[in-house]
Amino acid sequence: MKKPVLIVLVLMSIVQTIFAQNIHLNSLGFLTDGPKTAVVPQSCSSFHLVSVSTGDVVFEGETTGPNYQKDVDQEVWKIDFTDFKKPGDYYLEVPGVGKSDEFKIANDAFNFAAETSMRAFYLWRCGMAVDGEFAGNHYHQDACHLNDAYEDYIGKKGSKRDGTGGWHDAGDHGKYVVNAGISLGVLFYAWDHFQPQLERMDLDIPETAPGFPDFLQELKWETDWILKMQYPDGSGRVSHKLTRKNFSGFIMACDNDAKRYFTEWSSAATADFVGIMAMAARYFKSYDDAYAKKCLDAAWVSYRFLQENPEYKRFEQGDFRTGGYQSKDEDDRLWAAAELWATTGDESCLRDFEKRAAAFDYKIQENWDWSNVSNLAMYTYALSSRKGKNPEAEATIKKNIIANADALVEKGEADVYSRALAGRYYWGCNGTVARQTVNLQVANRIQPNSKYKQTAIGIVDHIFGKNYYNRSYVTGLGINPPMFPHDRRSGADTIDAPWPGYLVGGGHSATDWVDKQESYSHNEIAINWQAALVYALAGLVSY
Repeated sequence: MKKPVLIVLVLMSIVQTIFAQNIHLNSLGFLTDGPKTAVVPQSCSSFHLVSVSTGDVVFEGETTGPNYQKDVDQEVWKIDFTDFKKPGDYYLEVPGVGKSDEFKIANDAFNFAAETSMRAFYLWRCGMAVDGEFAGNHYHQDACHLNDAYEDYIGKKGSKRDGTGGWHDAGDHGKYVVNAGISLGVLFYAWDHFQPQLERMDLDIPETAPGFPDFLQELKWETDWILKMQYPDGSGRVSHKLTRKNFSGFIMACDNDAKRYFTEWSSAATADFVGIMAMAARYFKSYDDAYAKKCLDAAWVSYRFLQENPEYKRFEQGDFRTGGYQSKDEDDRLWAAAELWATTGDESCLRDFEKRAAAFDYKIQENWDWSNVSNLAMYTYALSSRKGKNPEAEATIKKNIIANADALVEKGEADVYSRALAGRYYWGCNGTVARQTVNLQVANRIQPNSKYKQTAIGIVDHIFGKNYYNRSYVTGLGINPPMFPHDRRSGADTIDAPWPGYLVGGGHSATDWVDKQESYSHNEIAINWQAALVYALAGLVSY
């Protein structure tokens, strides 16, 4: 850790104590026509909305409450100023409590956060130098891991093959296919669902895919690497990951020169490869037809291998101590079939999906991450306009999607801090909280309901300060954001502020989150959580 850490931590603890008695809200701001709420964890009866520019009270009202919630062990009072819609800069003032952080009301209130969070993927790039300016700091990392990677674990001892590129997976420098699966799946969904907004997003990134919109250009950096993870023997097998044998210390990626390896294959990674490549072929086709064909051809090779080898092939860590990402493959195979059908219309893929979906009882998961990507498959099937679907299967899946979203609305409304994960806390739960916006937005596309978007906004509010801590969970953005993420760059460079735009994992209970670098189970960053954050914000941007 950096030299002034102890002093900073003490000061942050004092600040956190003060803020815990203040007005908890999304300090980024609010959409002009969207819900606008805040929470006060102490007795109060009224509030004023004050214009920053004039000091005038522009809106006032009564609080409601108290409402007690067991997991945070608090009584809270709610502030609601949804009816106020005039754009500008404001703060809330509550008699006997104090005033809030300043915030914006604007149609583009979330644009900067969305851009910063998406640009964080560029700053995660492996195999090239990256640079970023943020809040007066210059973030830089030299090109790293240009020797990726050795083939000792796939039967070619001492041989090396090109495995450069892609994104570092998390706070470490490894690259993992299974986690790339859910990450790219959610990011491609963001593009599919919100393309008119995202195609105008300027990320100020290098031109590594000429002719592509910035958003897709960033995704292609990852798919370029994913293509390299398929075994070169034409079998269709896909290496589970590319890492060194053990995690490095807190050093910059460009200083991490230990040998890195393609690992043996797994059936989950191979199936996720199919899903990724099928989506890439679909969404990249209009920008680079030859590249899209390359992705689709690769997807077919691996899909046919999976069809010929239906048994589960677990990844065994063996000599490796880096991330395992070990999971069963039923959900991954389901997703592979869905995406390949959505891209090609192939009837055998459709029947494969429908048979597997029935085995899943067409269920929609409320609590999902890399270890279960069945939601991606179900959503792709439900939203596709392709012909030939089984009417009963489609109707059941859509019914379950709506029921799932309705349950999230109910739980989000019941939680005093608009957290729709209903009291569940674990390593990386903030990523799941953000990912639930996918459930809500997909339901909204099937059966429009203003409550779905309102609940999604409540989730974003929660992430950026409307929570127990009155703190943003995203580095560099919002009120009192994390300063010590479990991120090797942030710990190894000479800049006090961490690299910006990253969602940290969150607490294992409602009240035990700690902003400490060494606490990877509370404060790590990861591409699967980040993709969920980008999706959540993508649904709220306006250009």
